[in-house]
Amino acid sequence: MAASLICSETASRVSSVLNRDVKQFGKKFMFDSNEETCWNSDQGDTQWVVLEFPQPVKVSEVKLQFQGGFSGKTCRMEG
Repeated sequence: MAASLICSETASRVSSVLNRDVKQFGKKFMFDSNEETCWNSDQGDTQWVVLEFPQPVKVSEVKLQFQGGFSGKTCRMEG
């Protein structure tokens, strides 16, 4: 199992937050290791997440978990 590359210095940005309610659905909940919380985007065709690492990283695996039976219709990764 690979170690997570996400650390406290990793900057993140997201396309939107459901109803702009960052206290309940903000990006900080993506990586808090709590199964009860999550980032929740607003509606729309294109939703995105940008991660900026503090140093160069080598990515060997990416895992996505969608909430409650929802899933992305199309996913694209750029590096």
